[in-house]
Amino acid sequence: MATTSTKVLRLIFETSGGKSMTFTLPQPREDVTASDIETAMDLVISKDIFLSSSGTLAAKKDIKIIDTDTTDLYDPPVA
Repeated sequence: MATTSTKVLRLIFETSGGKSMTFTLPQPREDVTASDIETAMDLVISKDIFLSSSGTLAAKKDIKIIDTDTTDLYDPPVA
């Protein structure tokens, strides 16, 4: 039984069409701050480099760092 841990940074933007667009980035730096992330999100919005089916990125909606522990309970026999 093996346990693995993963961490992702989830950036959620509101689009000009009123919907959400999410970017999930693996393995964020341990020392990253909310201020660092907000600054990066502001830059992405100001550069207008992403387009979704509901328009351009218009505002920051949410920021999350998600830690997940997964325990593998079964390993199939090797033939």
